[in-house]
Amino acid sequence: MSIKKISIIALVLATVIALPFINRAVFGTARKEVNVAGITERVISPSILASGFLAHEEEVMLSSEVIGKVAELYVDEGDTVTEGQIVLQVDDVNFIAGLEQAEAAVRINRIDIERQEIRITNLESQFERSNTLHERGVIGDDEFEMMRNQLDLARVDLKSARERFTQSQAQLEQIEDQLRKTKIVSPIDGLVTSLDIKVGETAIASSTNIPGSSLMTIANPASIYTEVLVDEADVANIEIGQRVEIVAIAYPDQPMLGEVRYIANTAKVAPGRQGLSFTVKIDIIDAGDVVLRPGMSCRAEIFTRQDRQVSAVPIQAILFEEDRAQQKSDYFVFVNDDGIARKTRVEVGISDDEFQELITGIEGEVEIVVGPDDELRHLLEGDAIDATRLEP
Repeated sequence: MSIKKISIIALVLATVIALPFINRAVFGTARKEVNVAGITERVISPSILASGFLAHEEEVMLSSEVIGKVAELYVDEGDTVTEGQIVLQVDDVNFIAGLEQAEAAVRINRIDIERQEIRITNLESQFERSNTLHERGVIGDDEFEMMRNQLDLARVDLKSARERFTQSQAQLEQIEDQLRKTKIVSPIDGLVTSLDIKVGETAIASSTNIPGSSLMTIANPASIYTEVLVDEADVANIEIGQRVEIVAIAYPDQPMLGEVRYIANTAKVAPGRQGLSFTVKIDIIDAGDVVLRPGMSCRAEIFTRQDRQVSAVPIQAILFEEDRAQQKSDYFVFVNDDGIARKTRVEVGISDDEFQELITGIEGEVEIVVGPDDELRHLLEGDAIDATRLEP
């Protein structure tokens, strides 16, 4: 490579390296228009945001334990029911016929037992006479043993009859139980929130989600609560009894008051989320004018600490700087020093959506650069600024 080409390459490299310094020297003197604000005393309520839905604590999905057509429906969706109230009748004609057959079988087996008992009584009398005759030598051993065997067999037949009677009683109880189950009753006081079957359709005894397996859902309206998912990074700050502000998506301007009641012990991967989350249940203390409906999406703001009055600045004024070489990171702000931006390291504390607590780093009456964001992101130590004071 010629000396001329080497010189050209060196000149280009020097220009590239020097360009930022040239721009700084030429354009750095232009004053930047920024907004400033003072340090104020603010009440900050640290909180965690979580999303979830409204659900019923007391909610049951009724299903049938017997197979049959629905003969009667005694409720409609939205009706109020009480515990023990009959809400649906499955066709019981076949079950009544089976009941009559089972009752007849019980009676027949009871009669068989009576017959066997009478037979044994007669054979016992005959055996006593045979025993007397055998002792006198009137009848032989074979005839006497035959009489003994008949008595023993009769006693065995009686045991068998009693077992058949027990079996028929068990079958009768089973049929009676099935007949009782043709009447579907509500296990709780509540409201019919969904009705999934009609008269004439077949109720199916099944736990799988197939047509006919679900009859209706009944829930207690007073047991409604909020269930949200909290990220594992935030769950350590959640405690039972913390105050919560709940906003249902359908009522964005009507926040409800709640309280943390339950925190799950085990994390899970929620649908649509990549990280682990913990289920947190929140009781609704005051719903205001909100009409609560299960399944509503909602947002919960969980206040993790008591309200505190602290020295704070707008949160956008706090900048973060990381030095990977020295493995340290710092927070800092820019202070207005008679028209010059001074980079000042600070220590920060609690925050909310708008303000950040300043623990140490600044004393006295000062003006903190709070924006605009475009200027603040490119602001450098020593930049000349034109400050516009924002009123708190």
